[in-house]
Amino acid sequence: MGVHAAGQHLVAIAAADPGRPALVMAGSGEVRTYGAIDDSSRRLAGVLHDRGLRAGDHLAVLVDNEPAFFDAVWAAHRIGLFVTPINWHLSPAEAGYIVRDCDATALVASARLAGVVDGLAPGDLAAVDTRLSVGGAIDGFEPVEVLLGSAPDVPAGSEHDGGWMFYSSGTTGRPKGILPPLGPAELGAPSFLTAMLGGLFGFGPDSTYLCPAPLYHAAPAGWTNGTQRLGGTVVVMERFDPLELLAAIEAHRVTHVQLVPTHMVRLLRLDPAERAAFDLSSLRAVVHAAAPCPVDVKAAFMDWVGPIVHEYYSGSEGVGFCAIGPDEWLAHRGSVGRSLTGVIHVLGADGDEVPVGEEGEIWFETDRRFEYHHDPDATRAVWDDRGWSWLGDVGRVDGDGYLYLTDRASHMIISGGVNIYPRETEDVLGAHPAVADVAVLGTPDDEMGERVVAFVQLEPGAAADPDELIEWSRARLSHFKCPREVRIVDQLPRLPTGKLLKRLLVT
Repeated sequence: MGVHAAGQHLVAIAAADPGRPALVMAGSGEVRTYGAIDDSSRRLAGVLHDRGLRAGDHLAVLVDNEPAFFDAVWAAHRIGLFVTPINWHLSPAEAGYIVRDCDATALVASARLAGVVDGLAPGDLAAVDTRLSVGGAIDGFEPVEVLLGSAPDVPAGSEHDGGWMFYSSGTTGRPKGILPPLGPAELGAPSFLTAMLGGLFGFGPDSTYLCPAPLYHAAPAGWTNGTQRLGGTVVVMERFDPLELLAAIEAHRVTHVQLVPTHMVRLLRLDPAERAAFDLSSLRAVVHAAAPCPVDVKAAFMDWVGPIVHEYYSGSEGVGFCAIGPDEWLAHRGSVGRSLTGVIHVLGADGDEVPVGEEGEIWFETDRRFEYHHDPDATRAVWDDRGWSWLGDVGRVDGDGYLYLTDRASHMIISGGVNIYPRETEDVLGAHPAVADVAVLGTPDDEMGERVVAFVQLEPGAAADPDELIEWSRARLSHFKCPREVRIVDQLPRLPTGKLLKRLLVT
């Protein structure tokens, strides 16, 4: 039986071709086959089922970019559990909130992250009856490696395909659990994810997908899982480094890689001779998402790697999905694509649709329902009485149906009654040769309501004073969009995924 015919699930692919590489760790070189992950995840699933977890229950995973992540996820997904990966960059209090809020009755944690686990409050673990450690000991946890030797089998009829409950990154407040509908499903049932990976980006059994981002984030977790459902090989970087990423592409003949704009900027800032030293000819597609990408950055990246750069726009909520290929983007620079799932509606403040080309809130028609876990008010706020939903973004749609994002609505600055969306100002300041990173937001102003303030991180060794940066923007933007103040900071508070935690900037 061929891998494609085997089904979209680890269990079926392992039965068809157990020696096929499912995972390669880029740094250590460790290789895990489909057969090996199938065996370890089957045993772990037996442990979880024996402890009382059933389809629809919740497993929290606090694991670094390491092979144990895949054992835990596949164990949960083969007995119908929701998996919540936890951002291991969070403080113990923040991580504990997610463990508690997601209703986890089991937690798998890496010994590498024992410092986070040790900081969890007793109340955070009150409902977590099953506490398992991987890669070493954690006080109060049972080592998975010991349990697997005598793991019971999962009873016949207990295997169902599971799902994810990701948490928002909490850029504007406490993270929210995104709970999709989940009912008992056959292992390997076709999904939007695998259809999108295969049909839109050409993933299949011969694909090698490079993941340079933390696995707790929705796209890296989902895409690595989806690659394995299609029989491909996943190469995971323990940490992102631009030169190591290029070396991994060459060494493993990577066919697909997903990046965020921060990755792209760091790669472009390598010396051209360094970039040229690596063979990237195996690449079939570079896909980027997660944050808006400045037009100049994307154009420069495409000039380097060729017309293989794809982009999509979506959210962990699963409502709305836009995509744009390289040729389309060259004709619609700055667009994130056309909707592939539901009609887009651009709404004004009164809830009515605005004319084509005008900015407004981006709402999607969708047949996929979700809710924010334990937060009915937040859930109601993103659905309207027509059954449309929105991801909190502002933008416009042109006459050909292409969507252009302006900004997150929550980041909008209102100064003197005028709406200002920071992204445009950030793009202009980010083009200054001395600027490594920039965030623009509104701060209280007695006269104007809010004033535009830019927080700027300079390139190492570079010099630029605030007045120079203000003048740079005023030469390129309408003056009301320009910062009235520039604050130089050592480093902006970004997650490894590239998302900016604006709430942590002192205003």
